[in-house]
Amino acid sequence: MKIFIDTNIFLDVILNRKDAEEATQLLNSCHQKLFDGYLADITLLNIDYIASKQTKNIRDFLHIINQVFTVVGAENEVFDLAFGLDNSDLENSVQYVCASMADCSVIVSNDKKFYRGEIEVLSSIEFMERYLGFSS
Repeated sequence: MKIFIDTNIFLDVILNRKDAEEATQLLNSCHQKLFDGYLADITLLNIDYIASKQTKNIRDFLHIINQVFTVVGAENEVFDLAFGLDNSDLENSVQYVCASMADCSVIVSNDKKFYRGEIEVLSSIEFMERYLGFSS
């Protein structure tokens, strides 16, 4: 199953935010090849920009992400489609379009305001409960 991971899931883990435990388990399930994990190329840049201010050696983590997950490029067509969505958050729109272009079944995001379209959006906890049998 192809799942798209929103930037905030990675940041939850790196910055040890709320839902970090579930987010870690989710990322580990992709590392163990239980799911095919996808992310947008802008995610790597956003993680580097945000987390490098608070965490050392972020590049090592980014290198691992790049090896484990499939990175979907945000090219002109992606931005054209993202601009056409009824959503004011361009980053989320770009990620949504990348997920769509990669034929992902689910987007995992802990952002309650993440764009809702045809692809199902679940929080890390909801995903873990539904697909890995975890209970909160």
